[in-house]
Amino acid sequence: MRGRMGRAAAVCAVLGVLWWASVRLAWTGVGCEEWGCLPPALGLVVAISLALLAGFALALERVGVRPGRRVALVAAGVLVVLRLAGESLPSWTSPLADLAAAVAAFAGAGALAAFMTEPGVARWWKVVAALGLAALLPVALAASLARYGL
Repeated sequence: MRGRMGRAAAVCAVLGVLWWASVRLAWTGVGCEEWGCLPPALGLVVAISLALLAGFALALERVGVRPGRRVALVAAGVLVVLRLAGESLPSWTSPLADLAAAVAAFAGAGALAAFMTEPGVARWWKVVAALGLAALLPVALAASLARYGL
């Protein structure tokens, strides 16, 4: 199980670097300076993210983390939760810190997805992991409210 989680984390970390670089290039290419360009820029980010989700599934299958499609979908869900929870954090001033955060989020999502889709893991451990992940959202909201107020 640990080898499977490690492989999933490594693949997702590499894909996290690719996602970060692609999104950064897309935002630079669009040159969004006003609100009118926001929908096409966000559409481009969504398209990049969906393409990489398909890449997740293929790459995970290649390294023996099966079923790759299911692991990739769970990792995508984990990434959505981490992204929403990350909104309560202050913005990064350094692109390298932003890259490190993206790589950590992708690697963590891959490892957690591999754990949650492992057939040998007891169902209650999967429930505990899912509840812990879901608890991030209210904790992040509380932290944001404490920091910034209403």
